[in-house]
Amino acid sequence: MDSILNYTLTTYNVKISVETNYEEHMSEPEERIHVFSYDILIENFGDEALHLLSRHWDVIDSLGLNHEVDGEGVVGEKPVILPGDSYAYSSWCRLTTDAGKMSGNYTMRGLSTDRIIQVKIPEFLLIPKYRMS
Repeated sequence: MDSILNYTLTTYNVKISVETNYEEHMSEPEERIHVFSYDILIENFGDEALHLLSRHWDVIDSLGLNHEVDGEGVVGEKPVILPGDSYAYSSWCRLTTDAGKMSGNYTMRGLSTDRIIQVKIPEFLLIPKYRMS
């Protein structure tokens, strides 16, 4: 599994870092199945514990077709991220084209203020290494 690209963005003192990979062994290009994995690191640089409540994704393939994904938490969890701490997880998506992009946001609640914030996830490319020339 070759790491392809890395992306970062900070919103409300929360840094989101994304690393993507094309999963060649799980993909079947002749069947229009292209599998990408992504590793996400969420770092809380603020002074308040944050509860990750939900996520929203826009997944766009190279034909411009947008698939929106909304759900509670991430990978079945709704973590609390303490100040100075981080949370990491891995997930994946499947496209019918061999390239695309994703972006979105996490809805988080500050535990001491009850304030709801939208933390942006940086737009990142889903592209196999063989397409990057």
